[in-house]
Amino acid sequence: MQTSESVRLLREDILNQSDAVWLGYNELLWGRSWLSSSDERWNIVRRGMATAEILRGLPPEIGPHEILVGKFPTRPLTDEERAEFEHWRYDVTRATFQAFGGSHMAIDYERLLRLGLVGLREQIAGYRARLDVTLPDDVAKDAFYRACLLTLDALRDCSENYAEHAEALAGQTDDATRRAELLEIAEVCRRVPEHPAATFREALQAVHFVTWSLCAGQLLIMFQLGRPDRYLLPFYRRDVAAGLLTQERAQELIDHLCLMLSVYTPPRIAVGLMIGGRDGTGADISNELTRMFLDSIPHTRLPYPGIGLCWNPDTPADITRRACAFLSEGLSHPAFFNDDSITRGFLAAGLPIGEACLYQHSTCVELSPIGSANVYVASPYHNMVQMLLDLLGAGRLNGEHPVVPLDRAFSVRPAQTFESYDQLLTSFEDYVLARTREGVIDANAAIWTRYHHGGYPLLSCFVNDCLARGKDIDQGGARHTWVEPNYVGLANVVDSLLAIRELVFERQVVSLGELAQALRDNFGEREDLRLMLLNDVPKYGNDDEEADALVVRLTSTIANACRQYRNPLGGGYHPGFFTYILHEMMGRDTPASPDGRPAETALSPGAGAAQGRERRGPTAALLSATKWDHTPMLGGIAVNFKFTRSAMQPDFLQGLQGLIETFMQRGGFEVQVNVVDHATLLAAREHPELYRDLLVRVGGYSDQFVGLSPRMQDEIILRSEHGSI
Repeated sequence: MQTSESVRLLREDILNQSDAVWLGYNELLWGRSWLSSSDERWNIVRRGMATAEILRGLPPEIGPHEILVGKFPTRPLTDEERAEFEHWRYDVTRATFQAFGGSHMAIDYERLLRLGLVGLREQIAGYRARLDVTLPDDVAKDAFYRACLLTLDALRDCSENYAEHAEALAGQTDDATRRAELLEIAEVCRRVPEHPAATFREALQAVHFVTWSLCAGQLLIMFQLGRPDRYLLPFYRRDVAAGLLTQERAQELIDHLCLMLSVYTPPRIAVGLMIGGRDGTGADISNELTRMFLDSIPHTRLPYPGIGLCWNPDTPADITRRACAFLSEGLSHPAFFNDDSITRGFLAAGLPIGEACLYQHSTCVELSPIGSANVYVASPYHNMVQMLLDLLGAGRLNGEHPVVPLDRAFSVRPAQTFESYDQLLTSFEDYVLARTREGVIDANAAIWTRYHHGGYPLLSCFVNDCLARGKDIDQGGARHTWVEPNYVGLANVVDSLLAIRELVFERQVVSLGELAQALRDNFGEREDLRLMLLNDVPKYGNDDEEADALVVRLTSTIANACRQYRNPLGGGYHPGFFTYILHEMMGRDTPASPDGRPAETALSPGAGAAQGRERRGPTAALLSATKWDHTPMLGGIAVNFKFTRSAMQPDFLQGLQGLIETFMQRGGFEVQVNVVDHATLLAAREHPELYRDLLVRVGGYSDQFVGLSPRMQDEIILRSEHGSI
């Protein structure tokens, strides 16, 4: 199906828009509300009032080619507003708590579309009627419900503001077609999200508007769209059967929904949706909308949305083939997620089957249950390479790291005292566990802080079971709350440990002390040693049994360690091995490592091999990446494959599909593919204006290559490039 003219024009608008999606005006409105509400005794109500102030106060804007509406205002602050804003941000907020997080999730869209805001208010009225506000718990619940009602009413008013603005624009245009579109926008905005959606068009507007409002009204970004091929399907089929909707019009609306994510989401992050997969009965649910959302990829050709295909052996062959064809064309979407393996991981985490199969990659590859979750993703990112360097006494780029106990649980020992490789390896594992424990302490403290000072009443209206429990998502209202610590540099650490074992303890080419000095010096005059470390020992990603066994050991150690911890709201800890762009950012601050990696260069991207070290082809890399158990890693795993487009053979598509299906059948969590030429990347770096929409896979998400930092561009270029499968 061809891309519609309205989609083409909106896409061009997005490519020409400023990168900045600034929350300054929203933050100014928040500050005004906070300073004027000091007589309100309930923090949660004050936060509800601030959200309401934003939603009512944002000036509505509708672009010339938009048919779904809701976006941040683009007008700059006046001088007076700027002074007021700076006073709030730099003076007042230092004495107030600013909650972080709260996104990285998908709300219960089915509930939104079925009930509308009016239905949610009715539920709240029923819950409030049963309260006895003389009871301590009930008076707190009543305050929470009051905050929820404030935000729902403001959300209705915000939609009405858009309706009025659309009518005003309709009166100003001489274009009859655009006038009709604007009048339809006004009519739809008066229907939804206030009332249950009645049509496919209304459902899409409600989904977009509420998702944007969650960002705008709460000073947040990165809410995901969940599984739209499931919750939109009844509207699509009903409208088609009634003759109200054609497939062409439905595709156009879907493309607009996908494009609008780029209108209100800043670059260098990740938002998206998932399609396909099984339902609670085990049946694959792929349908017409699964295919249409898949077809939106070549229509939009932008980083957002990051579309994840939940693949299982029953996924229709045409969907798998089409997805692989898009990847072979260099589109970078979709990423393939292992539906059966991931569902098993959620079942092991205690979710019932109906929820275990309904998950969302919450920005990159980290997962959360749709509509019922409060998940702290990447909390924190752990730099595994720096941990090893700490043990070796190789220092830190921001100054020497003192040898001190870690919360009295572990002491870093001088490198010279390691008398064997096994002793070093055991000590490294102990150090990783100690750092993990520190991360748990910090994450639990953050959750308690949010418990006492945070609150997102608008978001809580759309997350199970906040309304039923009478608790905000930050106070334990969500059905599931867990933390996902993330570990960066796995391949570097494995390669480093193997190099130490062989060159230090077996061949005795260098002592640990000499190695540590070389690392502190960024190898200096020891380039011979660096090349030996890089080339003369086994490397992860090549189907090498020793390297792969070490990955199995380390990942199992981490998974078992996380399994023992709980957070203050009762949920567990689930690790991940993806990087977003942190592998480049962390690498910038990390000294040279024993795998031959120079200082200040990127760490390995995700759970696959380090850059340029897949020496035996993609099949060997696939085998290495799937020898360890991915099911406990709900914090996310990203495995990258990069292929040279100019070297593609006629059977490349068939080979790529076979590679991906083998990865899935072996239990792989997620795989993402770059098909791009080295020469194209170099040309894009020299002439970015000619390659504005060149997309590449990074560390769990896609991005525009020309918008990445020079260091991140270097990292992409250095990845192993396969000419065939």
